[in-house]
Amino acid sequence: MKERKNLKIKKGDEVIILAGKDRGKKGKVIKVLPKRDAVVVEGLNLVKKHRHPKRQGEKGEIISVPRPIDVSKIAIWCSTCGRQTRVGYRFDGDKKLRICKRCQQLI
Repeated sequence: MKERKNLKIKKGDEVIILAGKDRGKKGKVIKVLPKRDAVVVEGLNLVKKHRHPKRQGEKGEIISVPRPIDVSKIAIWCSTCGRQTRVGYRFDGDKKLRICKRCQQLI
């Protein structure tokens, strides 16, 4: 069984895609799936889904749905230095704060 790691990416973070069809695009994390080591990014990694009609007389449709992407294929985007970065931690009293490894500013 795959060993689970502590995810450093949280809901609401700005991320950049490192691999796949959406490589280089930025988006906001809308859902974190720690058991799968994956996140769902708003408007990226979209797949077509065929939706069947619910009621008689209604038409079926094809919709685009964002799917989870592995955390190894994304990186945090630091708005301060304007680059992709890794997450570091700093303690401020009893609070644990996330910081940018490049510019040392809060994420």
